Amino acid sequence: MIYTITANPSIDYVLQLKTLTNGEVNRTTSDVKLPGGKGINVSRILKELDIDSTALGFVGGATGEMFKNLLAEHHLKTDFTNVAEDTRINVKINATEQDEETEINGTGPAISTSEKELFINQLKSVVSGDVVIMSGSLPRQLPETFYLDIAKMIQGQGADFIIDTTGQALLDTLPLHPLVVKPNNHELADLFKTEFSSDKEIIDHAKKLLDNGAKHVLVSMAGDGALLVTKDHTYKANAPKGTVINSVGAGDSMIAGFAGTFMKTNDPIESFHIGAACGSATAFSQDIAIKEKIDQVYKEINITELS
Repeated sequence: MIYTITANPSIDYVLQLKTLTNGEVNRTTSDVKLPGGKGINVSRILKELDIDSTALGFVGGATGEMFKNLLAEHHLKTDFTNVAEDTRINVKINATEQDEETEINGTGPAISTSEKELFINQLKSVVSGDVVIMSGSLPRQLPETFYLDIAKMIQGQGADFIIDTTGQALLDTLPLHPLVVKPNNHELADLFKTEFSSDKEIIDHAKKLLDNGAKHVLVSMAGDGALLVTKDHTYKANAPKGTVINSVGAGDSMIAGFAGTFMKTNDPIESFHIGAACGSATAFSQDIAIKEKIDQVYKEINITELS
């Protein structure tokens, strides 16, 4: 089983309007409410790939009920921990004529010690062969080490884990051997306080993450495609042609495609191929990609082994 953890899920209230003028009344041309959260995005892609997952996280209040109702439309398996305070609302404003996106993200509920313990107890059923994917921001009162502490617990139970994070938080997880880490090329450069001028430099630094414990390293490079670096091989995926509409969920989709496929096949190359297709398909969609779009983009991606 794959478990996705979204500690601080949200209702994403997405507003479309022609122009945004500060200090004045603005009227939308359309709006939509979506169940948000990086782990939720992962579970939604896994559903499109017909791979089972269970979505975990903290949900509360009237907005929490609305969140669960929105999510029910996607027929995901969930096991949320109910909390006293409200699930947050994030507002995303797209001003089409200005080609600008503005986001206002809520802070989310404060999590009590007893609510945290209820959540942790759910993870005691995770066993060898399972994968736990952790991503997204933390709600108030959870320690900064929350995901790292869970990773240690998961490792002790014989399961694999993935943490979608950057910076020192990423480096701290490497000795626990995450199944895959996925920085983009800029995040990887920041991690080592450098700049890259070639794929070789990116690959050399990705290998440092392997040396420190990661099992696989995915590096997304926007219009330059993506890299998969393993202990013995490096592969590159081209960037398919298309108009980028939604960059927010692309990384989540890539992780979902890789992790879900790898769990089924243990084949890193095919997992990379499907992961790259999922990421690009979501980037070319207004919402998380559907299976038809993923299959279409898959045919446009070629995987090349680099010497």
